[in-house]
Amino acid sequence: MKITQAFTFEAAHRLPRVAESHRCHRMHGHSYRVELRLEGPVNPDTGFVVDFFDVEASFGPLLQRLDHHCLNEIEGLENPTAENIAIWLWDRIKPILPQIASVTVYETPQCWAEYEG
Repeated sequence: MKITQAFTFEAAHRLPRVAESHRCHRMHGHSYRVELRLEGPVNPDTGFVVDFFDVEASFGPLLQRLDHHCLNEIEGLENPTAENIAIWLWDRIKPILPQIASVTVYETPQCWAEYEG
């Protein structure tokens, strides 16, 4: 079984490793969407792979670290591309939610990165 829970946050960033002429070199913001996909058997007693409330509680502290912050100032996100944000989230959520199968980070509705570990 696969389940997915989505979260949103607002944050600013700049991409320091692109050319100065690249528009993402300048500070700007996004309304990010994160999808956490988990996989596993359905527990016959609870009917869940993982309770969505448990996913929310596990992800909440990470969400607070990101929401309304400058991502470049967060340790490990000095170059906060969608790809690097997805990896950063995976590395921190995998020990808490071992059923995690992928982390998808949307910078815009048309642009995203998906990481499967």
